[in-house]
Amino acid sequence: MMADKFNTIDDFDVENKTVLVRIDINSPVDPSSGIILDDTRLKLHAKTIKELSNKGAKVVLLAHQSRPGKKDFTDLSQHANALSDLLNLRVKYIDSIFSKAAKEAIKQLKPHEILLLENVRFFSEESLSRPAEAQAETLLVRQLSPVIDYFVNDAFAAAHRSQASLVGFTLNTPSAAGRVMEKELTVIQNALDNVEHPCVFLLGGMKPDDSIDVMENVLSNGTADSILTTGIVGNIVLWAAGVDIGEVNKNFIISKGYESMVSKAEELIEKFGNKVKYPIDVAIEKDGERKDVDCGEIPNESIFDIGVKTISYYAKIIRDSKTVFANGPAGVFEDPKFAMGTEDLINAMAKSNAFTLIGGGHIAAATSALGYEDQMSHLSSGGGACISMLAGKKLAAVQALRDSAKNSKN
Repeated sequence: MMADKFNTIDDFDVENKTVLVRIDINSPVDPSSGIILDDTRLKLHAKTIKELSNKGAKVVLLAHQSRPGKKDFTDLSQHANALSDLLNLRVKYIDSIFSKAAKEAIKQLKPHEILLLENVRFFSEESLSRPAEAQAETLLVRQLSPVIDYFVNDAFAAAHRSQASLVGFTLNTPSAAGRVMEKELTVIQNALDNVEHPCVFLLGGMKPDDSIDVMENVLSNGTADSILTTGIVGNIVLWAAGVDIGEVNKNFIISKGYESMVSKAEELIEKFGNKVKYPIDVAIEKDGERKDVDCGEIPNESIFDIGVKTISYYAKIIRDSKTVFANGPAGVFEDPKFAMGTEDLINAMAKSNAFTLIGGGHIAAATSALGYEDQMSHLSSGGGACISMLAGKKLAAVQALRDSAKNSKN
């Protein structure tokens, strides 16, 4: 099992030790007020933070919020307050990352105390993706390493990124996975290693390159019995199958830089045939209302959702399956007129007897909004990291943890 290949919190005695914990509390923020609109990710990491505090660690938290240029790129003062409320413990906050004041604040911590450092993406080098060896030489790592004893990476949602705060500390500091990271990797890998068939992958959303990679991986290795495509992924597969989706939809795919995905989809259809499913009808907007049209009669109008016939067709496949992986919404679910596909397929998963895994991102948000979170076998916290695992790709931060564990035993 993958969990055996990296250290966890259980492998270290953290009492009276300074533990730097990389968490992912990147949250929706009201740009006008700076108020956090959803605390889901903060709640997820609360378990790791509280456990370390209870064990007598001096807990230093490192996190990011958005990225430069975005409206929700803010400091982490709101996050510190929100964490304090969730933990029922005071979370100190300092508006710097590795300044003299920040390092002094770390040194002054007492066992059980918690300190949140500033948004790590305020540090420009954090935006650079480089190998762990190069990240170990960044100012961030060189300045903080001398004042910490252990590094814990709990940021599964960012685990596919090779950034300084995620991989740089693992070379010279004993490192472990936090509880969120440990659970995500164990559950997802176990599901992939022990798939019950029939196994279905429901792939949609706005990142078809990731989905095409997943399709190729799980069809080639025999994991998937069928792929149900929706969203822009479904439109690309329809185009690849020779369906006229209209110039407006073709131009949208081209404008997003996804035209090359069409030929890849053609290859998958040719190789795997009926295992690659695509919509039989779609929804467009007509006079301000939703209108479902068969795929042989798509007008030159934007496609916003899968149609009711496709929903029924896909829902039956889901109900007859024993394993269902889902990533990406079926359409523009933010618009109530076009939420039907996403909501009905989530409902089918929730009501099925299958092992159901929701792959983070927008479909996870939709699942939670519908109140089906507890009816899924696993709802991942990381869209990008989860789909990278499904595509058979190595996660940079996880590989760094593995290398750290391996080196510590040599």
